[in-house]
Amino acid sequence: MIRTAGRTVMADAATAKMAGLTVPVHGTMSELADDVDLLMVFGGDGTFLRVARETAGSTAPLIGINIGALGFLTDVQTHQLPLALEQIWAGKTILETRPMIEADGEVRDIKVSALALNDFVITRGAAPRLIDLEVSVDDQVFTRYRCDGIIVCSPTGSTAYSLAAGGAIVHPAAEVLELTPICPHTLSNRSVIISLDSIVAVKVLSQRVQTILTADGQPPIPLEPGNVIRIRRSRYSVRLLHLAGSSFYATLRAKLGWIGGHV
Repeated sequence: MIRTAGRTVMADAATAKMAGLTVPVHGTMSELADDVDLLMVFGGDGTFLRVARETAGSTAPLIGINIGALGFLTDVQTHQLPLALEQIWAGKTILETRPMIEADGEVRDIKVSALALNDFVITRGAAPRLIDLEVSVDDQVFTRYRCDGIIVCSPTGSTAYSLAAGGAIVHPAAEVLELTPICPHTLSNRSVIISLDSIVAVKVLSQRVQTILTADGQPPIPLEPGNVIRIRRSRYSVRLLHLAGSSFYATLRAKLGWIGGHV
């Protein structure tokens, strides 16, 4: 379908091997992104998040074809693929830019850093015990949480783990970060919206309970008492393509089953 339109199909090495493709191959996703005009991501939101991180800094837009479950990011259904290609060739798709977020800190005197499109989560390890965290915003102490953890998410990540933990749904164009505690011991603790330009610092206060950091649900980074993780807007962003006529609100209705009702 793509070739018949006079376009060249390329793939990264892992995808070409998995799908049995006989096409020009690039060793990594980053190398592929630097040599194409469009990245088509087949999978679920987890696959899309991985590709977004691996191609950070590329100008090639991404379009997600959903063969996963929920699909907030991979919002083109498989049966819509011919329509998507038709709109792409005609230049009728919607281009959107989403900010990424980054985290840095030191663990055992070793600098750690991570990049995410959705969220960073600082949470307890395997032991079912609460942890203590001190959160500061722009060098001002905000509060101390006794909780299972805290989620710091981008606008894109508001419909992921943060939503499941009781956080607000944020429009992806909003210039904000969201702080959502996970099972806080104090019932008055609620999700808080702050500026996307703010810097959030989370200090580990717990002495005996394992605490970990994850980025977009990736393998955890163990933290120690006294460690401080700083989370902020990244210099990188992701360019997304959507079908003409699609909207964030329509996606919410479809994905969350908001069909309305009568009183």
